[in-house]
Amino acid sequence: MPTPPLLPVPREFSLKGGTVNLTALEGLISLRHDPAAPLLFSGQRAQAALKQYADVDWAIAGGDLPGSLEISIDPGIGQPQGYRLTVHAEGIRIAGSDAAGAFYGVCTLAQLLQTQGATLPLLEIADSPDFPARGVMFDVSRDRVPTMETLYALIDMLAGWKINQFQLYTEHTFAYRNHRTVWEQASPLTPEEILALDAYCHERFVELVPNQNSFGHMHRWFRHEEYLHLAETEVGITTPWGTKWEYPFSLSPAVPETLNLLDELYDELLPNFTSKMFNIGADETFDLGEGRSKALVEQKGKGRVYLDFLLEIYRRVKARGRTMQFWGDIINQYPELVAELPKDVIAMEWGYEADHDFPGKTALFASSGLSFYVCPGTSSWVSVAGRTDNMKGNIRNAVENGLKNGAIGVLNTDWGDLGHWQSLPVSYPGFAYGAALSWNFAGNVDIDLAAAVSEFAFHDRTGVMGQVAYDLGNTYQKPGIIPHNGSLLLWAYHRSLDQLLELGLSLRREESRTVAGDQALFTRRLHETIDYIDQVNAALADTRMETPDAELIKREFAAAGHMLKHGAKRLLFQLSEKDRGLELLADLDTIEAEYRDNWLARNRPGGLEDSVKRLRRARDLYAE
Repeated sequence: MPTPPLLPVPREFSLKGGTVNLTALEGLISLRHDPAAPLLFSGQRAQAALKQYADVDWAIAGGDLPGSLEISIDPGIGQPQGYRLTVHAEGIRIAGSDAAGAFYGVCTLAQLLQTQGATLPLLEIADSPDFPARGVMFDVSRDRVPTMETLYALIDMLAGWKINQFQLYTEHTFAYRNHRTVWEQASPLTPEEILALDAYCHERFVELVPNQNSFGHMHRWFRHEEYLHLAETEVGITTPWGTKWEYPFSLSPAVPETLNLLDELYDELLPNFTSKMFNIGADETFDLGEGRSKALVEQKGKGRVYLDFLLEIYRRVKARGRTMQFWGDIINQYPELVAELPKDVIAMEWGYEADHDFPGKTALFASSGLSFYVCPGTSSWVSVAGRTDNMKGNIRNAVENGLKNGAIGVLNTDWGDLGHWQSLPVSYPGFAYGAALSWNFAGNVDIDLAAAVSEFAFHDRTGVMGQVAYDLGNTYQKPGIIPHNGSLLLWAYHRSLDQLLELGLSLRREESRTVAGDQALFTRRLHETIDYIDQVNAALADTRMETPDAELIKREFAAAGHMLKHGAKRLLFQLSEKDRGLELLADLDTIEAEYRDNWLARNRPGGLEDSVKRLRRARDLYAE
């Protein structure tokens, strides 16, 4: 019998020969712990899986009653969150080292039932995680704010893959009582919704960690005049990679009232979370020293000014009984200052290219005695359909070096830069690979990701949908010009071809330079890209997904392919096909209609117009 597929692949798995038919057993789920309450949700999850996949109705009872499924806690198993799962002729036994471990054993059982039905192979599994914290950070600020139904479904999926931490990246999308003007067009998450989500996560052994950027990325606040006095500058900025922001970006450390604002935000936000951690952001403070703090920076140095303000935030987080997480990209530019950070903070080392310097950056934090996470990404943003090969390389690099240098966690990030044009299922391969490697790196690094995603994200036993997502996610490589942290076909909506080349987006490797310098070759590669997208998405008709949103998923990937093809056609229009302007304008109208429909199927209306505004600006190219 072949080994049943699982996500993540367990640490130890052995088939014993033979099978057991669950319909022949006297069904009882015995929660063998006193009190039984900590195991109730695990029992209910097992009960639901047994009904859905094996068509058996087994009751639940606490105590030492013999059961066809026995779930227990055995601290002797050892590592926290570990478990042992045995399928034998008389039934199933799951023992967790703690309640979380028992839940993860049930998650593995649910996957076995999903693929095997009522007839299970006799087997033994012994499993435990590489990292105690295995998280996902989901961007709800650029511009998609999901519905609660979407968030609940996402949490269920991630928890089933043994993810145990979740963060909603927030700039302006929490409904602070005194700051309505900031969020009123954004359909924000309310305190009541966060409380409900926190409880939902807690039941599934997921820690919902508050996340509020508290230094940079405050431009949504600075759209409004009443907050401009807190900004570092009075004008917009240009990032090091050429993106222009119309409004100021960072809070100014030179303005004492900034700390008053943070005090107010923290007092309102944090009580809605049971977590004792808090991610305060503090990344990408590009404009520090360019305005109100210029004299301070000239006197003390930019690194020192940054650290001093970070320590002010730390004191506020500490006073509220939380452990501060912060993005490490700024402080690691000043390695001489890293040792001055309090030893009870957690540095979050992020980088999103496959070749990011996780070896050096993690070694810096480790040598300074700081706890740290590694934070790769799904590579979904600025791509429409993902960047599969880069995603895999990025996550593999992060997790491998996190293990080597003693990271205490992995936070897999999913951003929404430039309007969050990717739909949620585009991120499933990245979520799955991150979950698998952060649980058991050695056993999952070479997992058949397309097959695993097809089975456990899309519930498509044919394997087709996972392969479509995987292959469409590699479209970014097909034109031959590969920008940093994005897809040329997405950037084509935002920049002219000349601007893309001028910005240096094409100069990452020799192949890019060759293609950019040969118009005939570039033209051929773009036509081949369009053909590739058509070939990949033709398989959508062959999918057999057993999920309530199956038709929506197909529409989302069809629309992603449509957007990518139009990106290629925009470049061809500039190269040699100037007579297609009217046709491409009409095509943009269709893309916008698809985009709006798909957005509203999973997300709130707030933010949609901001996102679509970027798409509508793409019309200007054809009107010239």
